[in-house]
Order: sequence, then structure tokens, then C-alpha cells
Amino acid sequence: MTKKPHLYELLICRSLLDDDILQCLEAYLEHPSDIHMQYEFAARLIDSAEEFGLSGNLLRAYLLNRLANDDNIVARSVERSKGHISASLRSAFVHDLEVLEPLLRETPSAFLTLSLLDDYTPGEATMTPGIAGLQGVLKRPWTPTKLADALTEYYLRFGCGDISAYRAFRWDEKDGLIGIRHFEPIRFTDLIGYMSQKKELQSNTLAFLAGRPANNVLLVGARGTGKSSSVKALANEYFSMGLRLVQITKPQLASLPRIMETLRRFASKHFILFLDDLSFEDNEVEYKYLKSTIEGGVESRPENVLIYATSNRRHLIKETWRDREGGEDEVYKADSMNETISLSDRFGLIINYRSPNQNEYLAIIDYHLRANGVILPPEELRILGQRWEMEHSGRNGRTAQQFVTHYLGQMKEDNTKTL
Repeated sequence: MTKKPHLYELLICRSLLDDDILQCLEAYLEHPSDIHMQYEFAARLIDSAEEFGLSGNLLRAYLLNRLANDDNIVARSVERSKGHISASLRSAFVHDLEVLEPLLRETPSAFLTLSLLDDYTPGEATMTPGIAGLQGVLKRPWTPTKLADALTEYYLRFGCGDISAYRAFRWDEKDGLIGIRHFEPIRFTDLIGYMSQKKELQSNTLAFLAGRPANNVLLVGARGTGKSSSVKALANEYFSMGLRLVQITKPQLASLPRIMETLRRFASKHFILFLDDLSFEDNEVEYKYLKSTIEGGVESRPENVLIYATSNRRHLIKETWRDREGGEDEVYKADSMNETISLSDRFGLIINYRSPNQNEYLAIIDYHLRANGVILPPEELRILGQRWEMEHSGRNGRTAQQFVTHYLGQMKEDNTKTL
């Protein structure tokens, strides 16, 4: 190694001083005859590679992963200013990368007796596209200044920490945003049919991401038709464009002001607040928080937040015939009726999902079977699909997927018995 790094000189990335793996490396570089410390460092680096899916030059990959995901003042400034940082802050960032440059340029075998860390392949490579792009920068001629600019662009596009690592989040009253590690990897190509509905949803979302006017969306219709899956697919399709999904529950609607204030701080990202299977009984008052947030509250909704909700009800607040015909205690009955339908009207875009017809239902089954390498003759597919539909909860996408799961499970069981 041409120059031994002194991590205590770091200004922006001082969280690296508390990193166990780098502390282990520093201890070894101070005492290169300590073989025990060398293998301790290598073992910890391999553990990290398997946990985070790091590959190639492991030390470089690990450092890039930390630089991309650790919170620092450069990343926070990029979020607040949508990409602009002061010249002085940029200089301090370049200084840190000059300190780290020896570790980023060398292969681990340059200072270890092991070569397997130079080009490591993990059991599952799960490195995000953004960090893979940063690795690409270091495979070409680079300088600390170029890397600083690449990291700044990364922070603008992906964020840092959990915001850069997760597509979807849940809200926790104590800890705030919690990343969902095992988020469903569904894409729009997995959703058969509903072309006009998907086009409307995507067009509205792309307008939102481009900074153009966009509406809050209510996806309403028959159960099992892919309403929730469509919203989840958005997070997978447009993650690299800065879209993130935040799922909240009905009891958490009272926390909407706090949630909005949290999301407002991530000005370079766009968030969809996702309310799944939303409806209210007439005695539930949480809907008032939602109404106020969508339109009419004292504090404006952040420009980087939209609300998408799914429901089986066109009118989200339950209304009975007694509400219409009775109302003995209600002086202004029309006002009460307007109150029950006003929430749905606050969603600027309402997308309707009907139950699939028989051909669409069978097409969904056929698609998912083919995705698993199974092709059924059309007549057999029709007979089995109709039989399953009649024995279960009717014709919809969820029923089709349940049939596919059952069929594949039985097929594998028969193959096992044959063996």
C-alpha cells in the first residue's frame, strides 16, 4: 500500500471511525505481524459480504456500501436542497475521499496474505443498482473529486441510509419510518389485464415524479383484482426515479401531520402514502384526519407526497338506508349524507377494477402456470379453472393465483411419489 490511511482525519464521514471492520483493519496495519488480526478482519468482511450481497473487491465494495448508506451532512444537504451543496462542503467531502483513497484503490491482497477477497462472489448478490453504479465509477480512471460528484448524484437519486436501501416502509409511532426488507417484488408485467387501469395509475405517478400536477388516487372495485398489487408494483418500477412507498394503517391516520413532516425532509424523493383496503364504519372518525390532509388542512401537504388508497367500497364511509330514510335526530339530513361521500370525492383520480371475465380469468392462470414451466391444453385449463372458481370465492385474480399454487403443489407432490 503506497500510503497508510489515517481515518482520524475524516471530516464528513466520521461514522467510519466507529466501524468494527475498519477498526480491525487499522489495528492490523499498525501491527502487520499480527496474523490473528488479519484473519479477524477477513472473516468479518466475508460476513458482511454475505449479509449485504457484496461482490468483487470486498474492501472497496464494503467502503462504497458504507459511504452510500451512512447518514452524513452531505447526504442531508443534498436532500434539503435537491442536489446543491456549498463549495466548502464539497471540498471537505473530497478531502475525506482522499483519506480513503488508498483503501479504495488497492486490492485487499496488497496488504493481506489472502487473495480471495480481491474478487469475491457471495451466495446471493443483492447489491442495489445505485451502489453497483458507484463500483463502475471506480473501475474507470477516477479521482476523489469525481467520486465525490458521483456520490452526491447517488444521494440525490437514491438518498442515503434506509431511504436508499428500501423500496417500501411502514410507519412506527416510536421509530418513524421502518424499511420493509422483504418487500414483494411484483412488477406490472406480472399483472394480467386491466391495461387501462394500469395506464392511468402509471401516468399519474410519472407526472408526480416529473414534478407535474398529479392526483391522489382511489383504486376501487372487486376483491382480488390486483388493486394492492398495482400500487406495490409502482414502488418496484420507479424506485430508481426516487419513488418510495409508505404503508400506514387506519389507526395511524391521527399521526398524518407527523408523517408528513418526516417525509417533507426528504425533498429529493417522492412518497406514496398507501392505505390498503380502506373503509370506515359510521362511528369511526379517523377519516376526518384523512380528509384534512388531502385537502383543506391548515398545513399544506408536501409536494413530494401523494395518497393512494384501495377499497372494495366506492364510498369509503359506510352508509345505511336508515341513514337516508331515518335520521330522526338529524336536522339537516342532506349535510350528513354529503359528509359520508365527501371523503371519496377528495381523491382526484378514482380507478375502477371490475371482476375479470372468464377469458381474462383463464389467461391469468395460464400466465402464472407458464411462468413456472407448466403448459396446460386449453380445454383442460378451462375445466380445471372453472371447477376451482365454482368451489371457491368466485372469479378474480386472487382465486386464479390460489389455483396455480394448488396445482403446482399437487404436481410436485405427485412427482415426489413417483420418485
